[in-house]
Amino acid sequence: MEALIANARYDFHDRVCSDNILTRSWSKKLGEFVFSNADSGNAPSRQIAALMAEQLEAQGHSINTVQQKMPGQTAGTLFEIAVAEFVNATFPKLQALRPGYWGIKQLGNQSTTDVSDFAQYEHLAELSQLKKANPTLQAALGNDYVVSPDVIVWRNLVTDEEINADRTIVDERTAIRSVLRKTENNTHAILHASISAKFTMRSDRAQNSRTEALNLIRNRKGHLPHIVVVTAEPHPSRLASLALGTGDIDCVYHFALTEWMDAIETMGNDIAIDMMHTLVLGKRLKDISDLPLDLAV
Repeated sequence: MEALIANARYDFHDRVCSDNILTRSWSKKLGEFVFSNADSGNAPSRQIAALMAEQLEAQGHSINTVQQKMPGQTAGTLFEIAVAEFVNATFPKLQALRPGYWGIKQLGNQSTTDVSDFAQYEHLAELSQLKKANPTLQAALGNDYVVSPDVIVWRNLVTDEEINADRTIVDERTAIRSVLRKTENNTHAILHASISAKFTMRSDRAQNSRTEALNLIRNRKGHLPHIVVVTAEPHPSRLASLALGTGDIDCVYHFALTEWMDAIETMGNDIAIDMMHTLVLGKRLKDISDLPLDLAV
């Protein structure tokens, strides 16, 4: 039997291909097929994407040929859903490593859930109400505190009966303010992870993830959730623009890191190879298969 995460990774790649998130389309101008995660105006991006796609097809995935790739926003939303499904298929199964009652959700633009629904950020809902009632306060604060992750992971609270299942751990007088304990005045689940899913990183969109991370850091009350990015971007320098540095994002996870590394080696560009080593050996870029175990930390 293959490992659970290996199976989930295969299913994830199958979903990305079958939903036409990753496709190829013929460019008359270039005289070649261009894959949907590549920048058509950048030769290294096209080459890396093509080499990665070749490996995915060799593994049994079918990448469809289309007349025109789908709009970026549509592809981005479908990629978020695929990432959420991968996390849901793996992380909750790690009860031996990280026990708990977990919830996972792709938020999307229509979701009624936001970070103010969770313990560390519930004060933001009150702040939002104060802003609506006070134009001066709204002008002063703006929307700097607004955070809209693509995918979230949360931990539900536990009752006293669950805490005291094996022996008496808590009573009515002690540990009454713990964020994990479900009480009449403590009902908000705990935000465990904020996942920014970016199929590609064009222009300044990658930096939106960093802005979201900084807002999560600044506005929390309590411990900081995991803050990560998942992407299918092929270009090393664009990956580096987000992955390098510390203090905001835990790590960037590539949807097919092994295939990406093989593509970089095959291409033989020394600058790209050096950047790959910096990102991977520096533990700033990992494979999506590493994400579930990292979330268990």
